[in-house]
Amino acid sequence: MQKYECTLCGYIYDPAVGDPDSDVQAGTAFDALPADWVCPLCGAEKSDFEVVEG
Repeated sequence: MQKYECTLCGYIYDPAVGDPDSDVQAGTAFDALPADWVCPLCGAEKSDFEVVEG
């Protein structure tokens, strides 16, 4: 699964880790995140994330 980076603060969403603070289980793909999920560091919307190349 691809990782995604917040273009505003640099937070990396890693599906292998999920987002435990937002009750997102490990293994949750970025596309499967709830529509109202936001960056846990800066509150940016999903549309502010880009695929991490590499």
